[in-house]
Amino acid sequence: QQHGCNFISAMPCNLYGPNDNFHLQNSHLLPALVRKMADAVEQGQNEVLLWGDGSPRRELLFSEDLAEAAVFLIEHGNAGDALFGENGFVNVGSGKDISIAELAQKVAKITGFRGRICWDRSRPNGTMRKLMDCTRMQSMGWRPKTSLEEGIRRLLAAYRSGNYREK
Repeated sequence: QQHGCNFISAMPCNLYGPNDNFHLQNSHLLPALVRKMADAVEQGQNEVLLWGDGSPRRELLFSEDLAEAAVFLIEHGNAGDALFGENGFVNVGSGKDISIAELAQKVAKITGFRGRICWDRSRPNGTMRKLMDCTRMQSMGWRPKTSLEEGIRRLLAAYRSGNYREK
């Protein structure tokens, strides 16, 4: 506002996608689940150990959907609109969350892991719920195109093809 610029600040939920970080010590939730279960299938393991108790809930967005949301905002957004509030902020996400336990079951099914999922309750759960209000984006007509299941399949393909980083 001070300089007369039309800036909109897009705040995404938890992202995942090709070229993600699959490092077991510092990756985020979904790449870690995919790696642990894909590796367990490849190594013939019948058990995967996950942190916490599985009850926390997370909202997830495929990285390419965020890129499309950014282009959408460039083409359709105006920070001066009342829709963006006085600071020009907008949340970008699906507006839906899923428990980590349910997410782990989806990843198991997609990776072909048929073993037991065990929970290490001595490890932290983290924040119990991370769900954003995405009604501003939805009211403008934008919604993510990639379903969670399709995104997990694409993330798994990226992992298996080596299209990722490990830092």
